Amino acid sequence: MTESPETPGAEPVPGTAPTPPAADDRAADAGAPGDSGLPGPSGAGDDHAALREAMHRVRLEVGKAVVGQDGTVTGLLIALLSRGHVLLEGVPGVAKTLLVRSFSRALGLDTHRVQFTPDLMPGDVTGSLVYDARAGGFEFRPGPVFTHVLLADEINRTPPKTQAALLEAMEERQVSSDGVSRALPDPFLVAATQNPIEHEGTYTLPEAQLDRFLLKLVVDLPGRDAEVDVLRRHAQGFDPRRLDDAGVTPTVTAAEILAAQRAAASVAVADDVLGYVVDLARATRQSPSVQLGVSPRATTGLLAAAKAWAWLGGYPAITPDHVQTMLVPVWRHRIRLRPEAEIEGVSVDAILTSVLQQTRVPI
Repeated sequence: MTESPETPGAEPVPGTAPTPPAADDRAADAGAPGDSGLPGPSGAGDDHAALREAMHRVRLEVGKAVVGQDGTVTGLLIALLSRGHVLLEGVPGVAKTLLVRSFSRALGLDTHRVQFTPDLMPGDVTGSLVYDARAGGFEFRPGPVFTHVLLADEINRTPPKTQAALLEAMEERQVSSDGVSRALPDPFLVAATQNPIEHEGTYTLPEAQLDRFLLKLVVDLPGRDAEVDVLRRHAQGFDPRRLDDAGVTPTVTAAEILAAQRAAASVAVADDVLGYVVDLARATRQSPSVQLGVSPRATTGLLAAAKAWAWLGGYPAITPDHVQTMLVPVWRHRIRLRPEAEIEGVSVDAILTSVLQQTRVPI
């Protein structure tokens, strides 16, 4: 089943990237998120095709435990391939935590979960120096951030001081303590969740922290058929706390993930597409409803995500279609609206869609 894109900026699953096609369809359509007319990969494409097939198996494994969130799984894959991080936003009970746990299990990577609470301290996340009476000195005890996949559950329930403890880990992929920098495992992915409707006892994420997330994915309520399937699985004895019973097993190795990251980064990009990305960014800064447009970090993030999406589809170079598909999830959390626009109910997604419609597309 080959899926093609909707209108520019639209997403089949709200807030996520569109779902790549099944492996059998790639030969015919290359999984293209748009009709660019570019040929499929060749030469080293055999190795790339094997890596893409491995990424496809990850999606199938996650589907054994999570129903109706294919687009969100694809967004997690794109973040992983782009060496970025993901902010998952959704109401309670839409399987955000289960999604990340299943994803890390399918990848075969170590994962730690941190439940963010108001009394959580920075050292509880990164680790701290602890006095060892037997050795007669201090030693560093790594925190849960020393893992491949960190699930930061309800990240907006902890004060900014603890939220900021993740900044160095997310950007530099290291933790500094007592003048010593300690590298984090590679690959490394932070998947943070937050509840968009409950504000009592929460702390808004600082812009500097939001900017470190490559994607903000909205995990929406499932459709009717998907929710019926969820109930059917539970009626048959499915327990979300026991992934082994669901049959979710590792399908790739860390070496394959690193190779896939290098392959995605090697996707070519033409100068006119680079100019298109910059024009889109400048349009956000000039919008009358926007107080703060996207930064150069946002443009590099969009480029990396578009490369990953193009590579998943089998394209040797990114096209404007790839940029359009990834723009909303990559930029929606990096824009600050003017107060009067917020009062009028203007949404960031609507502004980004308007920017896509009004910016000239290179041919």
